[in-house]
This record gives sequence, C-alpha cells and structure tokens, in this order.
Amino acid sequence: LNLSVCFSSRELFSPSQKYQLLVYHADSLFHDKEYRNAVSKYTMALQQKKALSKTSKVRPSTGNAASTPQSQSLPSEIEVKYKMAECYTMLKQDKDAIAILDGIPSRQRTPKINMMLANLYKKAGQERSSVTSYKEVLRQCPLALDAILGLLSLSVKGAEVASMTINVIQSIPNLDWLSVWIKAYAFVHTGDNTRAINTICSLEKKSLLRDNVDLLGSLADLYFRAGDNKNSILKFEQAQMLDPYLIKGMDVYGYLLAREGRLEDVENLGCRLFNISDQHAEPWVVSGCHSFYSKRYSRALYLGAKAIQLNSNSVQALLLKGAALRNMGRVQEAIIHFREAIRLAPCRLDCYEGLIECYLASNSIREAMVMANNVYKTLGANAQTLTLLATVCLEDPVTQEKAKTLLDKALTQRPDYIKAVVKKAELLSREQKYEDGIALLRNALANQSDCVLHRILGDFLVAVNEYQEAMDQYSIALSLDPNDQKSLEGMQKMEKEESPTDATQEEDVDDMEGSGEEGDLEGSDSEAAQWADQEQWFGMQ
Repeated sequence: LNLSVCFSSRELFSPSQKYQLLVYHADSLFHDKEYRNAVSKYTMALQQKKALSKTSKVRPSTGNAASTPQSQSLPSEIEVKYKMAECYTMLKQDKDAIAILDGIPSRQRTPKINMMLANLYKKAGQERSSVTSYKEVLRQCPLALDAILGLLSLSVKGAEVASMTINVIQSIPNLDWLSVWIKAYAFVHTGDNTRAINTICSLEKKSLLRDNVDLLGSLADLYFRAGDNKNSILKFEQAQMLDPYLIKGMDVYGYLLAREGRLEDVENLGCRLFNISDQHAEPWVVSGCHSFYSKRYSRALYLGAKAIQLNSNSVQALLLKGAALRNMGRVQEAIIHFREAIRLAPCRLDCYEGLIECYLASNSIREAMVMANNVYKTLGANAQTLTLLATVCLEDPVTQEKAKTLLDKALTQRPDYIKAVVKKAELLSREQKYEDGIALLRNALANQSDCVLHRILGDFLVAVNEYQEAMDQYSIALSLDPNDQKSLEGMQKMEKEESPTDATQEEDVDDMEGSGEEGDLEGSDSEAAQWADQEQWFGMQ
C-alpha cells in the first residue's frame, strides 16, 4: 500500500524515503521466502539509490547538517547486494549470486560478503578464488573458524593457516588450544583419521574444551570414518545429551542406528529432529534410513531427494538416495549420486564403497577394480581400504589368493574390523574351511557383539553339525537385530529339519504304549483341530 502511494504521489515521499520503503518491502518478501519478488524489489531499490546519488551530486550542498542524519540512516547499498545474493543462493542461482557480490569493490567487502563468496567459489569449483576469499576473511577476522576449515578443506597446509592466526594466539590469553585445533582438522581433511582422533582427544581433555559438543561431533564422525561404529555411536550419544537440540551429524548417527537394526530408536530420533526443525536435511535423512532398512526403498528415495533439495551438499542424503536407487535396480542413476558424494567428501570411504557396489551390481568388475585400487593408493593401506580392495578381488576367481592376502593384512592391522572378518569368513566358507571360520568368528566376537558375525557363526556351526549352538547364535543375532531376515531363515530352516525327527520319535512312543491311550489320542486330534482353526484364522489376516 505504501509503495502504491509512494509511486503515485512524487511529493509525498522524498527519493531517500522511497529507497527505504523499497528495501523494507524487499526484506519482508525475503522473510516470506518470496525470493524472486524480493530480488525484483531489491533491484528497484538499487536503481532508486543510483538516482538518489545523482541528484545529491547535482544539488548544491546547502544545509548539510539536516541531510546528514537521514543519509546515515539509509540501508547500506552493500547490504542490499548481499541480500540479493542470499536470494539467488536460495533460488540455486549461484552464478547470479557470485556476479552480484563480485560487483562490490574489494575494499568495501565485509567479512560475511567474503565468506559467502568463498563458499560460492568453492561450490563452483573455483578453488583459487575461494582460497583468496577465505584468506581475506581471516585477515579481517583471525578467529573465523569456518574460514579456517574452508582453507583446510581446499588442501591449504595447516602450518600456513596457523601462521595467519599466530598474532592473535599470542596476544589473547587462554587461546593456545587454537593451534592444536587447526592441527587436528588439518589431519581430518587429509584423511589421517587416527592422528585426527588422537589430537582431538587431547584437546577434549583440556578444561576449556571439555564436553564441547562440536568436538564430540567431530570425534563421532571420525570414528565413523575409521569404521569404529561403536565409539562413533557413543560420542554421538554424549553430544546429544549435552545438546538435546543438536542437528548437525544426526544423519550419520541415525544411519549407524539403522545399520544396527535399532529401527525404533531411529524412528524416535527422526521425530525429535522434525520437532526441532524440518528445514534441515538431517531429519529427512534419518527418516529415510528408517525406510531404507525397513526395505521401503521408494519412500527412502523420496526422503533422500527431499533432503538434497534442502541441502545439496548433504553427503549422507546423496548416499541414501544412491543406495535406494541401487536397490531399486536403477544403478546408473545411483552411480551419479555416489560420484557427487565422492566429489563433496573425497576422504569418506563409504562414498567409494557405494560406487563400487554399483559397479559390482552391474558386473563392471574392471571399473570396480580400478576404483578400489585408486582408493587404496589415495587413502593409504589401512584395514578399510585393504578390505575394500579384497571385496572386489573376491568377485574374480583369478584374484582369490590376492583377496586372501589383503584380508590377512587388514586383520593383522585391526583384528576386530567387522567387514574384514565377514569377508574372510566368506572366503573360508567357499573353501569349506568351517573350523577355521569358527575360530576366526569366535575370536572376533570375544570383545564385541555383532548381529552379522553371530549369524555367520551360526551358519558355520550348522555346517559342522553343531545344531544347538547354531540355534543359540541365531537367537543372539535376532536379539541384536529382530529384522535380520537371514538369521530368521537360518533358524526356521533348522526347525524344519528337526521337525521330521521329532515326529518319528513321537510315533515310536505311541507304538510302544499300545492302544490303551485311545482316549488321549482323540483328545490330541481335537486339540490339533483347534490349532488348525487358529492357523487358518491367522492366515486370513
């Protein structure tokens, strides 16, 4: 209404007031998420400001004292351009956002403008420009931790980044932890998970950073990357207890719970996150994990797509959608998502695992082997990369011996690494070395309990006719994951094999007792008929 009055009557509002009205109207549109309309009004405001600047230059400078307060209260032109860039990013028009911010002279760029530019350049793959902008942020704000992380993620050396903060560290008391913090995250971004974990653990012991939620979240993520799911879940739980409104990292936490078969906990976590905010990717990913591990792949696909829509840089959302597509037989589409995940997180092994599984699903063993070898060379010879390479070697009869050697190396480094134990057990099963397999699995289960390991041990025990203990192992597996179909099938198969023997024994007993038990037999027939009726009723449900 004010805008209509403003432009229909030139005398009612001054040019500066018209500029203010346009900016305020654009701000309100921005907060109502009408981003295209907001851009239009911001553009009009900038044009009005340009006209205002021309008239102020032409007009003689009389009565400056009266005009100065009004000019000082006008919205900043730079701030208007920043808001326009925000609109463009929300509309996923990053090139337009970069163009509007690039138009601001370097000397007039505030730290938040340089930060936005750095993130946009990084997303667009313009690494050199991104590094320059991050460094400019640090020059203006030496304690900007996000800028430090941005530089480290672009392979800038930790020592170089630390040198940009050294003056502040020396001038402010109790800031000596910062250099260790930079060192820790330099290890994170080079994929050296072990040293990163040790360095962050040393930081966490310091009184100033004890029970720090961000550090606990980073530790949880690092344990996850290192394949130590038990400690990862533990750290996520600690962080969640300290901050009940924590969202960051909860997508990984939900995924780990889902993998362990704790679907009720996953469902509760998803509900809690949705109550906090539905504008983040994490709640949608957690709900997607629940659907995926409940074998509702179409729903998991939808939830993954929704998460990506909210945050196109969500690695966990890309992995969820990729896995759903793969299980639905849409392998080529899945490959695209796993490749994007690798681009965003080149140090995360699970991204490569997803892509290799797609190659194996489409019988592209050669491509899988090339990728596994690249991962082995890039991320180093650790238990995870050795196991990944062995997994591909197991698919080719020619490379079975190589797979065995790789798995032995992996288990020498980490005897408790579950994926390596599972693959070694698979190899021993092929060779019918069941006793060796049982020994391997018992050793792995000595200090941990895992559904898959208990189930495989049950399979091996069946192979050597240890039926009672096999049944016990299947029961333990189902207690850990009630949805584990293979354990349930193993148990049902054993029950079916035992039932004919039991029936024969009952017939022998009846023959021995003779015809004197005829009344009881009639009673048994009546009882059996009742059970048959009940079974028929259940079958109809």
